[in-house]
Amino acid sequence: MLAPFVALALVASSLSVSASPASLPLSFNRRSEDLPEGVFYFPPSSFAYTPGNITRLQTALWVPPNTTANASLPSFQAFHPDFLTLLGDSPSLKIIAENDTYAFAHEAAIWNSDTNEVIFSANAGGPLGDSNIDKNNKVFKIALNGYDGNASLPFIEILPPAGQDIEMVNGGTPFRGQLLFTCQGRGSIPPSLTLVSPYPPYNSTVLLNNYFGRTFNSVNDLQVHKPSGKIFFTDTLYGYLQDFRPYPTLPEQVYSFDPDTGVVRAVADNFGHVNGISFSPDYSKVYLADTGAANGTFDAYLPATVYVFDVETSSSGAVTFGNRKLFAYADTGVPDGLKVDTSGNVYVGCGDGVHVWNPDGDLLGKIFLGTGSANLAFAGDAGLVILAETKIFLAKFGASAPDLWSY
Repeated sequence: MLAPFVALALVASSLSVSASPASLPLSFNRRSEDLPEGVFYFPPSSFAYTPGNITRLQTALWVPPNTTANASLPSFQAFHPDFLTLLGDSPSLKIIAENDTYAFAHEAAIWNSDTNEVIFSANAGGPLGDSNIDKNNKVFKIALNGYDGNASLPFIEILPPAGQDIEMVNGGTPFRGQLLFTCQGRGSIPPSLTLVSPYPPYNSTVLLNNYFGRTFNSVNDLQVHKPSGKIFFTDTLYGYLQDFRPYPTLPEQVYSFDPDTGVVRAVADNFGHVNGISFSPDYSKVYLADTGAANGTFDAYLPATVYVFDVETSSSGAVTFGNRKLFAYADTGVPDGLKVDTSGNVYVGCGDGVHVWNPDGDLLGKIFLGTGSANLAFAGDAGLVILAETKIFLAKFGASAPDLWSY
């Protein structure tokens, strides 16, 4: 999406004791000391009123007042009892790869179910991304087989092969047994939707690189609408803000593309900076992230918002978005990459980790990393792989995700 978030400072009123059993809702009878290790429960009533001056900025990390110091470490933070149910009895959260000098783990997270590998891209154009207008970013894979819960796993470069038009990869999803990437373009090389084999030598095919002869700005994220087979993708201006693409020549919009007919059409607009996209499990809803507050600098007056639309299919087969609603607002940083589990819960990479909302837009909890995440991918029984720029986290708990490879 964009450069890593502004350095975040931890804000807490007091670091003393965990939430007491008396503060738990009447319907919840587990004592806080009985929660699994690394899990903290914060009833919203415990911090609805905070005494003294409130000076927190949206770029600051935050843990609720009167919490243990351990809650400021990577952990699971529950704000609703349903999150505790989702986590189960023994959730875990571990770093499985890291390189503090290189933002190797940014976006385009795809789990290959055949090989149990996760494919992902390095930051394009941002600090520590080792890429700019003169240098392409890289795509890596990491193998989850045999992970024993302790060692740091190696990540292996797979793209871009020389001579292929795979420039500044940012978004990714499975499509017809292959990897489908949004490539932001670089300099005069246009952005594109590019299909890549998941196996060596990673042959590629550009499916789309223009809108009726006009170049896109820097295509960002995408997902396939499986009932129709159409590809929906977002186009924003982060390539321009990060100095590797020219000034935008189109509005920031969401598009649909039919790979069988070549038809492309705009389906949604009026965003700050439209970013992540994901469909509900039954494809009746679509979620879109707006990272308007991250605009080169950070402006908390602008959107840091997730919207939900109804997915509407006409009698002729046209798929459009309607009935736009504000679904959620991120309290820390901006919402970026989105994924939805089989229960319809929405997982969003934000400025302090992954925020989890239920289908009604209630914040269930956070996978609190103490740093920002731009993208994530469910990896079957292995868990949820979370990209955090210089680190990759693996969270294991009770959620499962729709099969994106079955199309």
